[in-house]
Amino acid sequence: MFDLKGISKTVWILSLVSLFTDMASEMLYPIMPIYLKSIGFSIVLIGVLEGVAEATASLSKGYFGKLSDSVGKRVPFVQMGYALSAISKPMMAVFVYPLWIFFARTIDRFGKGIRTGARDAILSDQATPETKGRIFGFHRSMDTLGAVLGPMLALVFLYFYPQQYALLFFLAVIPGLLAVAASLNLKEKQATAEKQAAKPSLFSFLGYWKTSSSEYKKVVIGFLAFTLFNSSDVFLLLKAKEMGLSDTWVIGVYIFYNLIYALAAFPIGILADKIGLKKMVVFGLVCFAVVYFGMSLELNVYLIVALFFLYGIYAAATEGVSKAWITNVSAKKDAATAIGTFTGFQSICVMIASSFAGLLWYQFGASTTFLVTGIATSVVILYFLFGIKTQH
Repeated sequence: MFDLKGISKTVWILSLVSLFTDMASEMLYPIMPIYLKSIGFSIVLIGVLEGVAEATASLSKGYFGKLSDSVGKRVPFVQMGYALSAISKPMMAVFVYPLWIFFARTIDRFGKGIRTGARDAILSDQATPETKGRIFGFHRSMDTLGAVLGPMLALVFLYFYPQQYALLFFLAVIPGLLAVAASLNLKEKQATAEKQAAKPSLFSFLGYWKTSSSEYKKVVIGFLAFTLFNSSDVFLLLKAKEMGLSDTWVIGVYIFYNLIYALAAFPIGILADKIGLKKMVVFGLVCFAVVYFGMSLELNVYLIVALFFLYGIYAAATEGVSKAWITNVSAKKDAATAIGTFTGFQSICVMIASSFAGLLWYQFGASTTFLVTGIATSVVILYFLFGIKTQH
């Protein structure tokens, strides 16, 4: 059994909130494109919708992270953010007008933007520099468990009720409401942050980049450089499909990847505290590079499954650990701003990465897309190894 020492009540609550929210979101993730096409959305319109939603998330993460630090509060941002994501699910099933769908999807991403910085700042507050990997790893494990349960529930539902997409959106409200209810048990920690006089403007979080430490800048530059080439997981699934996997197998390997991620994130977080966060990030990036170099080849089903196993290890070794590292190289009073600024820039890089990957795939084929990403990741690995001396 995993050692749960140091996992406070607050961390448990936040982790359960994330589990229920991810369950609701991932119930809909596999069928979202199918549902949108069924109500008349073109591929182009779906792309525009996701682009607007991600742009909203990227701007709001930075702004609300800075606002949380400025007002010295965390819990209201967490509660409001999860509440907005919960109510956005049934909104998409009520009306099928494109403008309404845009509004509902944007509300969901807006909620993510409101809560991200404040939530991660609370997690950071619950840890010491020596236990950051453990705390963030536990949260990622619970969060990703929702990404396992959600698609499984969706598959079971659609097996018995084929094409009942609208009803599935309403059912996704249940775990969403459980998340909101759990968040009501969070208590504001006294003097969570140093209250500042001026309220931030929409882009004032960008000023944090100028005042942040050189160590923070170096770490974030490395992660953003990697993100510029780390396209959507959809491309991995498309490649698996191209290599002969059936739709059932494709969904199956996606669930398998999330299961490995969920099981590995907590123990890997504990190990990261012992060996150093940088070493764990480098290990994760090596796993990622192996996956992308491997996916550039023609593989049988067993090797594809093996690569998705390795992809789950990569996610477990980098997602939570990267935030733990960032909070260790930023001042406690600026924790939400530091995370919000990073995740805001990260969202923009994700959009660029997916667009670039799509263009490469269209012009030169799938193998070139994966090779370029593998080579770029190798360069980022060298940057972390030789460009950053810290062992946080």
